[in-house]
Amino acid sequence: MGTPDFAACSLQKLLDEGFDVVGAFCQPDKPQGRGHKLESCAVKKTALAAGVPVYQPEKLRDGTALAILRELAPDLIAVVAYGRLIPDDILALPKYGCVNVHGSLLPRYRGSAPIQRAVLSGDAVTGVTTMYLSSGMDEGDTIYTAETAIGETETSGELFDRLAPMGAELLVRTIRAIEAGVAPRMPQDGSLATYAPPLRREESPIDWTKPARMVCKHIYGMQPWPCATAHLAGTDFKVFKAEYTYRPTEKAPGTIVRADKNGIEVACGGHETILLTEIQAAGGKRMAAGAYLLGHPMEV
Repeated sequence: MGTPDFAACSLQKLLDEGFDVVGAFCQPDKPQGRGHKLESCAVKKTALAAGVPVYQPEKLRDGTALAILRELAPDLIAVVAYGRLIPDDILALPKYGCVNVHGSLLPRYRGSAPIQRAVLSGDAVTGVTTMYLSSGMDEGDTIYTAETAIGETETSGELFDRLAPMGAELLVRTIRAIEAGVAPRMPQDGSLATYAPPLRREESPIDWTKPARMVCKHIYGMQPWPCATAHLAGTDFKVFKAEYTYRPTEKAPGTIVRADKNGIEVACGGHETILLTEIQAAGGKRMAAGAYLLGHPMEV
């Protein structure tokens, strides 16, 4: 059970390892792009390419999904970024239960955007966790974890791409351990839990009163969607890349202190500045900030 690329990576790994995948559940096709053409998700494409039956129920609680699953009679259900809570009657169905791959080191960042929230928070380390699903959101007993450092200028999208195969490897290890009867089961400490709600477009604007590092983390954490934004010299921009300058300033946060071939230097909180190096003006193309300034000089 899964929907996006992150989940398709796990499905492909199960297939490559020779597991008998009897079915794939994913979200219904959704309209994409300007033409609003219905587009299949990554899990559906991967499953169909391998000859795995695909099911896309609109609901999980009306009995339809349960009837399909009873017919399929799976020994175990693997859930990876499916996008829906699994009801108790489905959780109780498979002999070996339902296991989940989650993109954080639980109980930190329960919820739907753990990877983005780890970058936005400036964390140095994150990882993936496998767990037994329970009725609570990401509250089940954990099985295994795998850790990785977060690059200082790594975007959420880049981290997604690194964690997906890590999660797939951990899922295989988890299922092998369950099969052998040696999988651990460790209750989570709920007092340490934090939550990772989905990103909203309203979070895009840069808060220049934050320290330079957190402004940079905001820029990289908001990619690939919805992207960090800034209003500078009367123009709205998306901001894609920035660097620490380690230059002190007494200017008010949000003030442009330099604008040249190197980029746009802006004052942040804590008397620090950062250098914006890749931007996109409203209605324009993504480009180096220095190149943009050649035709659109900014006053300091």
